[in-house]
Amino acid sequence: MSITAKDVKALRDATGAGMMDAKKALTECDGDMEAATQMLREKGLAKAAARSDRENDEGTIALAVSGNTAAFVQIKTETDFSAKNEAVTGLANSIAAAVLVDGMSAVEAHAAALEDLQVTIKENIALGSVERIEAADGNILDTYLHRQDGRGVNAVIVEAAGVGQDELHQVALHIAFAKPTYLSSDEVPADEIEKERNSLLEITKAEGKPEQAWEKIVEGRLRGWFGERVLLEQGLNGDKTAVKDSLGGGSISRFVQVVIGS
Repeated sequence: MSITAKDVKALRDATGAGMMDAKKALTECDGDMEAATQMLREKGLAKAAARSDRENDEGTIALAVSGNTAAFVQIKTETDFSAKNEAVTGLANSIAAAVLVDGMSAVEAHAAALEDLQVTIKENIALGSVERIEAADGNILDTYLHRQDGRGVNAVIVEAAGVGQDELHQVALHIAFAKPTYLSSDEVPADEIEKERNSLLEITKAEGKPEQAWEKIVEGRLRGWFGERVLLEQGLNGDKTAVKDSLGGGSISRFVQVVIGS
């Protein structure tokens, strides 16, 4: 069967393959477009597997919200150029919308689409963080998505009880830029605290501080260390007022965050 330039172009458009690869696949498959497409896809996936150890610290994040449920999805790429590709951002949005409605299992239905991106874009493209939160009865949610150059790069979902929506949104903004690791000091592993306490003690000793002041100095520095990591101990948006004191008697139940490059 004769292979025309139109056939080759159609296969290239469908698969993202190079001209010679498309022509070769059509020739080997006797002009069968479906078979040639599958051949190129399999070859592309094999190459994608070989790229799987390459750094993919770039990417995009999509956030979907409906009522008291929110979900975000991260797709990781090697370059910011690919992260802004409409195919990448569109897939992230589609997966986030599906997870919002159908739960975490909805991710599996998009596996083939993710593989197709790996083939056509020729980068180590992978699914990153996927989170879905449905607020408990009586609780509320707030979300924030920071966008940069047409893609989401920093997403937050936070749930609270007895907190006003405006106040909770300020907390969501704070989380986005302060990037706390834990909600409360109770969540910090005891061995991590002890390791930091010992380290601070050695630093204090090396500074020549009087021995009777060591404990007080270490405890003060440890509070600062908690303030860098624990949401409720942080000053809201850099102010002196701690997040825990800005809630008007309410409480933060949980939060999740994903940041491109972290």
